[in-house]
Amino acid sequence: MELMCIRMAQVTDLHISSNIPLPAPALLLSEVDRTPEQAEFMADSRQHIRNILNGDDQRLLLVCGPCSIHDAKAGVEYAHKLAQLAEQVKHQIYIVMRVYFEKPRTTVGWKGLIMDPNLDGSDNIPEGLRQARLFLREILDIGLPTATELLDPITPQYIADLISWSAIGARTTESQTHRQMASGLSMPLGFKNTTTGDLVAAVNAIKASSQPQTFLGVSELGVASAVTTSGNPDCHIILRGGDNGPNYGADDVAVTTALLEKNGLHPSVMIDASHANCGKNQEKMSAVFHEIVRQRAAGNSNVIGAMLESNLVAGNQSFPQPKEDLTYGQSITDQCIDWETTETTILKAAADLKDAGIAG
Repeated sequence: MELMCIRMAQVTDLHISSNIPLPAPALLLSEVDRTPEQAEFMADSRQHIRNILNGDDQRLLLVCGPCSIHDAKAGVEYAHKLAQLAEQVKHQIYIVMRVYFEKPRTTVGWKGLIMDPNLDGSDNIPEGLRQARLFLREILDIGLPTATELLDPITPQYIADLISWSAIGARTTESQTHRQMASGLSMPLGFKNTTTGDLVAAVNAIKASSQPQTFLGVSELGVASAVTTSGNPDCHIILRGGDNGPNYGADDVAVTTALLEKNGLHPSVMIDASHANCGKNQEKMSAVFHEIVRQRAAGNSNVIGAMLESNLVAGNQSFPQPKEDLTYGQSITDQCIDWETTETTILKAAADLKDAGIAG
């Protein structure tokens, strides 16, 4: 009797070269734990931001820092300088340090410290998550609130307890996955207008994220789960310009606040002085920022915040290249203004706001 061998066609993992389990979030959080002091600081910083969003705190919220963190040493040096500046302007401006570990790419490129902490394409994500937590704890100990863009929906389980404010970027504002994720986050959060400049998508994102959602997620033990949220009431819009040009002017703000009010939302507007609002040219960033501050100083309390991309050294540098050849303190992603410009720009803004009678 002849035996017949039936070979089943392969229909799974055709394009998967590896699949390495991550440590459970609870395991990493216990390894790199937050202290009671850090937890208290985190709760306080989030409440300060909420108060600014709802108008109970008249200070300007400023998210300021490197486009992305690729060198922890340079990032910590920057943080010490920013903390000293934040103390000087604390009555007019509430500064939150930009601590971005995930970078959305239009096509390909370095995707951030979490994805590739060694900057060599090895993609050691467990180490990247660990480095991110260690860095965030150090920034909190320096005395600065933290801000990041959350890109991968799994990432919050590993770092969200150390984040004061977060953003959903222009490329993901329309994503249902990110709106669902935002609905369960514990910190205030901003949605950017899309890369085309569309505002409606961001408004819809705020509405969706404020409502209860149920979606697929990961538990603290790393198990796939159905996550149900109560909705995030602390979401707002961020104007960052688009394909048709900048949108930081007074007329743009008026259109945005009218759209928010029409949809029954609080007309809180943050404006990004970088990205398309400055044409990705760091030399124009300070002027854009001063226009944002001018609007607030002129009495538009709906302009609640701004964003600046700032580093130790101006501009950016090409990457990939050998790590030993990189310029210390200079961005490997978008252009940034240097520290001297940052300090001058923020001190002037604080003085202008003080002259306008704005004080915390």
